[in-house]
Order: sequence, then structure tokens, then C-alpha cells
Amino acid sequence: MSRLDVPAYLRLQGEYCGRLGSPFYEVLLGRAADDAAAGGTIAAVLDGYRHEPIASAMALRLMGAVHRLVLEGRAPTLAAHYPSAGGDGDAVGAWPVFHAFVADHVPLLRGLLERGVQTNEVGRAAALVCGFLEVARATALPLRCLEIGASAGLNLRWDHFRYETAETTWGDAASPVVLRGHYRAGTPPFDVRASVAERAGCDPNPLDPTTDEGRMTLMSYVWPDQTERLVLLRAACDVARRVPAVVDRASAPDWLAQRLAAPAAGVATVVYHSIVLQYLDQPSRDRVRAAIDDAGARATTRAPFAWLRMEPGDEQAEVRLTCWPGGAERLVATTGFHGGGVRVV
Repeated sequence: MSRLDVPAYLRLQGEYCGRLGSPFYEVLLGRAADDAAAGGTIAAVLDGYRHEPIASAMALRLMGAVHRLVLEGRAPTLAAHYPSAGGDGDAVGAWPVFHAFVADHVPLLRGLLERGVQTNEVGRAAALVCGFLEVARATALPLRCLEIGASAGLNLRWDHFRYETAETTWGDAASPVVLRGHYRAGTPPFDVRASVAERAGCDPNPLDPTTDEGRMTLMSYVWPDQTERLVLLRAACDVARRVPAVVDRASAPDWLAQRLAAPAAGVATVVYHSIVLQYLDQPSRDRVRAAIDDAGARATTRAPFAWLRMEPGDEQAEVRLTCWPGGAERLVATTGFHGGGVRVV
């Protein structure tokens, strides 16, 4: 377990947010780091979390807790600066209001900090779709889509989104989810037809995107100056209301062992995930990989199997696809961690 220097960790998370396009959080977290170093309000609200592992995303728990209260209308003065609530995006002006709000709500925020960060990045489907379509092309079979770390299962509905490049499109023309401007280089295989025969997922703490509570939780962890992500999230929640998908409360290794116990004939089974492995301990990662390798070894042309994953690479995320029978692996695309800037290989 990693031990945290809280001010250093807040500052590092702020720099990370800035690199990923959130100058609003970069400023707020930088100021929060200074306050924590001085033993101020931020240190008080985070007291007891200083020995949490880095993967617990303690900094984003705090920011998400405050954001939730802003979105719920419980922090109107602070909302005046939050773009997600129609505010001006002035992070420097927001800081003293943020600090005062935290100071006045320490017990409430400490309760909200108990929740783990839950995101469901719809933009990642822009890269994942390249892998799904490659499997559909290679097998000419309906897809059986199984997602681990599925959160609210929004990306289980990937085939009900609309994908657009400057030259071509794919997907439901009437979909409220339109992934436009996500492709930077290369051509996705949009000449392929695909159908989904089954969609299911698992998560340790699944959210229901068809409820107000689930929707609010998801929105609270979106960075407030990244309004395009919020637009996509709201639209994907609307899709979820009409396209059923079950997300079981289960650990990834146990769930995969059950789902992959026997090959499924007449469909191409695709196990997939996006930015998940870092949240699993090493024994769980080993068990996931063992379940995937075992399923691959038992795959046939009538019951093919594929492993599609979007996980961190050197500087961006890499989307890799391994297909059985055969076990051939290839890099399908690279992309930003929230799904933009897709370069199709």
C-alpha cells in the first residue's frame, strides 16, 4: 500500500487534470495542495485518508463530492463559477468560495468521501468501436459483449451510438450520443455491419444510469469545465433507458470464470474493458488473465473469442485486440484517456 504525501498528491492530481484538459481543477487542486500543506481546511477534511492507496483517487473523491453538491443546487455561490452549472469557469475566483464551502461542510464531505470514484467515459467508445468492428469483420457473427469494470454499463450500448469522421459515419443516425471530432488519424472500419446478441457487465459497485441517483453520481465525477463529456454522459443515460443491459455486482475474476465456463457457439464473445486493470490488485489481474487465456484456448471458429482492452500506454491509452482461435494480437488504436484524439492503426 502506498503512503501519501497529501499536498504532493493533490498537486500531482491537479497537474494531471491540467494535462487532460481541465485547467479549472488544475487551479483548485493546486490551491488545495497549498492549504493542506499549511494544515488548513483541506487537511481537516482529508484527515484519515493520508494512508490511502493512490488508486483510491482521494483527490478526485473530494472534487467529486463538492461537484455533486453544486449540481444538486446546494452550493449556489460556488455554482456561479462551475461551468457544469452554467458558471463562469473562473477557478481563481472560485477558490475562496470553494475553501469556505468545504470549511462549512466538513462532516458532510467526509461522508461523501467514502464513495469511490465512478466514471463511465462514453467517449472511449470512439476507440473501442474499432475493435468491435474488427471482430465483426473477421467472424461475420453477432457479438456477445462482456465488459468488466463496466460502472453503469453505458459503453455496453456502444452499438446504439453514432460515430462520425469527416468522410464517413457508423451507427444509429437518430442516436442522441454523437461521437464527432474524436478521430485524429486513420480510418475506422465503418464499412462493417455489426449486431450485438448479448450485452452484460460486472462492477464491484454498479450504478443504474436510468435512475436520478445513478445519473447524478456519474455526473459528479466529470470535471466541471469539460462540458462535452457531460453532454455525452446525459445522452448516454437517455440511451440506457431504452436499451437494457445488466451490470452484475461482482468481482471481475469471479464473473469471468462463470461467464466463460463454456464456449458460446454462434456468436463471437468479446471480453473488454477500459482503464480498469490499474484498479485491480495483482492476484485479481492474474486471475482475469488466466480466465481469458483459458477461454482463448477453448475457442473455435464456431465459438470465437476476443479480448479488447483500452489501457494506459506510454503517453496515451492503447486499444489492443487479441483474437482466438490463434491468439493473434494487434494494436487497434491509440487514444486519450477520456476517449478523444483517436488514431486508428
